[in-house]
Amino acid sequence: MTLYPKLIMDALATVTYAGTKKNLVESEMVADQPTVTPLNPPVEGMNWKVNVVLLFPRDTDPFLKSTVKAAEAAIKYHCGKDVEINIETEFKTKPRPEVGKLLPGVKNIIAVSSGKGGVGKSTVSANLAISLARLGYKVGLLDTDIFGPSMPKMFNCEDARPYAVEVDGRQLIEPIEQYGVKLLSIGFFVNPETATLWRGGMATNALKQLIADANWGELDYFILDTPPGTSDIHLTLLQTLAITGAVIVSTPQQVALADARKGIDMYRNDKVNVPILGLIENMAWFTPAELPENKYYIFGKEGCKKLAEEMQVPLLAQIPLVQSICESGDNGAPAATNIETMTGQAFLNLAQAVVTVVNRRNKELPKTQIVGLNKSE
Repeated sequence: MTLYPKLIMDALATVTYAGTKKNLVESEMVADQPTVTPLNPPVEGMNWKVNVVLLFPRDTDPFLKSTVKAAEAAIKYHCGKDVEINIETEFKTKPRPEVGKLLPGVKNIIAVSSGKGGVGKSTVSANLAISLARLGYKVGLLDTDIFGPSMPKMFNCEDARPYAVEVDGRQLIEPIEQYGVKLLSIGFFVNPETATLWRGGMATNALKQLIADANWGELDYFILDTPPGTSDIHLTLLQTLAITGAVIVSTPQQVALADARKGIDMYRNDKVNVPILGLIENMAWFTPAELPENKYYIFGKEGCKKLAEEMQVPLLAQIPLVQSICESGDNGAPAATNIETMTGQAFLNLAQAVVTVVNRRNKELPKTQIVGLNKSE
C-alpha cells in the first residue's frame, strides 16, 4: 500500500480533541502537512515513516497524551500496521523557529516565474538548474507547483521516493539528486494519476515543509520553479524566503507579454521589492532540425527583448523552439544534459548570464527582506 499525506489527514479528521469537541483538522491542530517517507531499509516489517506535528494550546494541556495516542491509533487503523509513526507536539505559548533563519547554507535563491502557463517556465527552470550544476555550482531545485508538479517526469525520477535522514537531531527529507541537482517536488509524495484537491492552507503548509524540513545543505543556487500567475504559493515563498531575485519567462506574443508585466509588477511591488534579474524569451523562433540556420518567428519577433528594454532589465536569453527540447523533457533528459546541441549551449549561456547578473545584484543591492503582510492585507 502506498501512503499519501491526504490519507494521514483523513485519519486525523476522525480524532476528536476534547478541548474543542471538534476533530484535529477542524481544530487547526495539524501544524504542518504530514510527511510520508519510505523507511530505507524497512525496519521490522515497517515500510513507511509518518511524521505529524500537532499544535496544542499549551504544554500543560490535560488532553495532550490521550489525543496523541488517539491520533496514533487512527493512523494505524486507516493506513495499516506497517507504519512507523512519529508525532511531535508544539504549543501556541511557545513560538516556532523564526522563518528568516531557514536555509542558512543557501547563498542565492532564484525564483523562475511567468505571468501565464504554457510558456515553458518549468523547462527553463530544469535546464537552468542543470546548466548551473554543469558550471560547477551546488544547485537545488524546488518544484513549487503543488497542483501541477512536472519536475519528477522531467528529471526521469517519477518513481523516486525521498526518505528521512537525521540531521542535528531533526528528521529531514533527503532531496533526490539527479544530473547534479538536488530536487524536491510534491510529485514525489502524491499519487501522480489523481488530482491534488487541497485547500490553499494545505498546499502552502506542504510547500513550507519542502523548504524547512528538507536537507538542502549548502547550495550556491536554489532555483524555485513557481506556478504560473500570482497566487498563495508566491505569497508563501515571499513570506518564507529572502529571494535574491526573479527571472521572468515569456514567449514573444503580446498576450504572454501582458501577463509577464503582471509578474514583474508582483516582484516590484513596494511590499515585496524582489529584484528582477532579467527576462528570458522562450520559443523565440522555430528552427527545424533539418534547417538549423532557418528562423521562423511563429509567436512574433523580439517581443521579450522590447519588454526588457521598456522595463529596463536585462534580456538574459532567447531560447529557440526546437522539437528536441520538448522530447528531451518528456524523456527525462533535459536539453542541458547535452551541451553539444544548439539548445544545450543556449541554456549553458543562460546559466552564465544568470551568474553574472546575480553577482552584480549582490554587489550593488542589499539583501532582500522577507515579506511581512498583515492578515488584513
